Amino acid sequence: MRFLIITGLSGAGKTVVANELEDIGFFCIDNMPSNLIPTFAEMALQLKQFENIAVVTDVRTKELYSGLGECLFQLEEMNIEFELLFLNASDETLSRRYVETRRAHPLALESDSPIKDAIAYERTLTNPIRELADHYIDTTNMTVPDLRRMVCSLFLKEKCATLKVTCISFGFKYGIPTESNIVLDVRFLPNPFYIETLSKKSGLDQEVKDYVLSFDETSEVFDKFSGLIKYLLPLYQGEGRSQLVVSIGCTGGKHRSVVLVEILTNLIKELGYDAIAIHRDIAKIL
Repeated sequence: MRFLIITGLSGAGKTVVANELEDIGFFCIDNMPSNLIPTFAEMALQLKQFENIAVVTDVRTKELYSGLGECLFQLEEMNIEFELLFLNASDETLSRRYVETRRAHPLALESDSPIKDAIAYERTLTNPIRELADHYIDTTNMTVPDLRRMVCSLFLKEKCATLKVTCISFGFKYGIPTESNIVLDVRFLPNPFYIETLSKKSGLDQEVKDYVLSFDETSEVFDKFSGLIKYLLPLYQGEGRSQLVVSIGCTGGKHRSVVLVEILTNLIKELGYDAIAIHRDIAKIL
């Protein structure tokens, strides 16, 4: 079991880190009181249910945070292996982020003190823990994609190289999949539904596939669309995205969209990406 403890300055990016870790397979818990960490780690080790676990603890836990050093010592005494990640940023950067997001610093909520004083006080609380960190990231000059890539390279390098692409076929009569990032409408292509021998078949059947692909406009639109996808995939991956949903729709989601999603999914796999095909409406009665 890999057990990661995330801490650091408020506004330095702990939430971004936790979200990225969750995307790449970690079980994450936010805002855990430090005194519960040893008990939770021991329980997780015994259950053997999760391979990778990350917990976030910081000054939001109030006075309990001061006991984090003792909790780390307890983990060592219990022979539980763990890693400590500390996130930091400059005072100016932290202040700017709070202004931009219009959120209050957790230590400023109680004392009603200026944000610069809250940040300074938080540094005095976290500096002893910073010295114990196995991993240290200063996010001062980082964008969110930069931080996500950093986390990926540090903790799950082998799983981060591949963008996961989900290709969905659907029928417009049932609505566009809400999770879609890219949508292509192919209702302009000739419809096998009006061919008696093909109507009750689906785009998974060779006869339907042959019919749909027999038209020049099918080849032309697929070449143009697949070219766009080929161009976009490395850009999405470079931006730090871990998942992409590409949806292709026809009228009922049973014939034309199914054919093109099958071909597109295989093409994306050939490009080295992790891709799956989902035919959302293929079983619906037209």
